[in-house]
Amino acid sequence: MEKYKNMLNATRFAGATLLSLGVAIFLYGIFISDNNAAIGVGIGTVMGSVFIFLIGLFLVASEEMVTNSRK
Repeated sequence: MEKYKNMLNATRFAGATLLSLGVAIFLYGIFISDNNAAIGVGIGTVMGSVFIFLIGLFLVASEEMVTNSRK
């Protein structure tokens, strides 16, 4: 797992950044703005960040499994 730590850290950083941005947009849409589109954009951003993190985690885990199965 040490070889793929950089890739896992990159997906974690990207996911956390988008997650915080999505929560901020969502809260802006609920409490400050009268525009309902901001709520949808916030929810979509949060879902996208979770998707990016899970795909990155899956790629790291599958690559690790392929590498270990060849030994």
